[in-house]
Amino acid sequence: MKLRERHLEKLSQATYDALIIGGGINGATSAAALAGRGAKVALIDKGDFAGFTSQHSSNLIWGGIKYLETYDFRLVWELCQSRNKLMKYYPSTVKEIRFLATIPEHFRYPRLLPWLGAWLYWFMGKGFTQPPRLLSQQDIKKEESIIDGERSQGGFEYSDAYLYDNDARFVFNFIRSALNCGGIAANYVESLGAKSDANKIWRTQARDQISGKEFEIKSKVLINATGPFVDQHNHLTGQKTPHQHVFSKGVHLIVDQLTPHHRVLAFFASDGRLFFAIPMGARTCIGTTDTHVEAPTTTVATEDRQFILDNINRLLALKKPLQVEDIIAERCGVRPLVVATGASGKKDWLELSRKHEIDANRDTAHLSIFGGKLTDCLNVGEEVCGLIQTLGISLPHPQHACFGEPPEAVKKAFLQQAEAIGLDNYTSLETAEKLTCRLWRRYGSEAIRLLANIQADPKQAEVLIKGAEYLRCELQLAARNEMIVKLDDFLRRRSKIALMVRRQNLKRSAGLKEACKILFGKQAEEKLAEYFQEN
Repeated sequence: MKLRERHLEKLSQATYDALIIGGGINGATSAAALAGRGAKVALIDKGDFAGFTSQHSSNLIWGGIKYLETYDFRLVWELCQSRNKLMKYYPSTVKEIRFLATIPEHFRYPRLLPWLGAWLYWFMGKGFTQPPRLLSQQDIKKEESIIDGERSQGGFEYSDAYLYDNDARFVFNFIRSALNCGGIAANYVESLGAKSDANKIWRTQARDQISGKEFEIKSKVLINATGPFVDQHNHLTGQKTPHQHVFSKGVHLIVDQLTPHHRVLAFFASDGRLFFAIPMGARTCIGTTDTHVEAPTTTVATEDRQFILDNINRLLALKKPLQVEDIIAERCGVRPLVVATGASGKKDWLELSRKHEIDANRDTAHLSIFGGKLTDCLNVGEEVCGLIQTLGISLPHPQHACFGEPPEAVKKAFLQQAEAIGLDNYTSLETAEKLTCRLWRRYGSEAIRLLANIQADPKQAEVLIKGAEYLRCELQLAARNEMIVKLDDFLRRRSKIALMVRRQNLKRSAGLKEACKILFGKQAEEKLAEYFQEN
């Protein structure tokens, strides 16, 4: 029986300390924190883990330098400390990266003012990163000839952080941490609503989206971590909260690499918002938009694409302007922004921040998590642990270090074993990063098992899909341990293949067909057809 099926069976067989509804970044970190500290936790998501907002980020882990302009110093301070903590706990995954910010000629501030702001930002981050640099027009032209610096005042360079892999993979690794500590989780399980009975036990009606089977999950506490759908699910359970969401649509486009230099290019778009060109290996992610929308479900509109293309063509001195046909993939999601209940959020729209709020109803033992972002995720987990104890749930291991990469001794053992078998000589991927580093970053201690597989059978180090960096043994691991229900779960979320390889190339890929056989066995052709029909 596969992992997902085993967990589905267990969901209805116990009363959990907490049931978390929603497997995005807020739900995943809450599950990891609670399970790590000894709580009996279950988590469900009506789609795949990180299948909505959490797969559509810019992949940046940043302290929110833009909030200095609105004098939200407390938020910037908190986000900077959160960024530093992620860089410390996940050194293989969350890495420092330089931002080169170009100031337009007729910007609302002289160049020295944002540069001084960058120094304030650095001090608020406790000097955890490299210090800022002031750059003239000539400096920018010398370091990034692709930037059209003639219409600028110059600029400055500062540091933040980014995710080496994709955001959804980062989220899934928190799900995996929860599972490793005894948590139960299942994707494609929808909550149909919940009621608290006379014994103050939450009874959540759930439906397996794959089989259609309905069942009940019992828990002492119910945690609504459904991201943009928090308000909808609270309506199902009769919860009234001090906060609610409004929505901003963000779109990013993935194109071929625009510059070989590994830094983020930051500009101000025509609407005055920050606009980025973010490195993604052999690709560049450009955007973003910021459009008020009324509902969580969105699509990329023609005007969204054109806004991004017009801005990047205006800001960069490209040999050939980017066109729609140059787009390899698109990311489109909503940012759930927190406002007071009853507020429209339309006033000062562009000044709304990505802060989080957790509303606790102690009478019904219910938590609602509003807002949040990748940078702030560890704080959400810690705060949930604190609140759940006020609802009568004890945490047997309150000091357990539930976040972070495996201990240094485990990493050392892995590196020694990888060196002993000559792992980095097994494959010739066109990447600067060594295979050893990549496997450790993605799988932690589980990578040791991959070493044994490769040593026993060198074919396990084969790259199946051209243009991707994923090995045969990684696909087998995903099939066993990562609850792959649809092909998109692997191509878009457990990996970033769908963001890096053009759709038409995937469709022609013989390696993709073989990958489907590993992932789905006899259902391979059906799952392959389903993927291209849905995408």
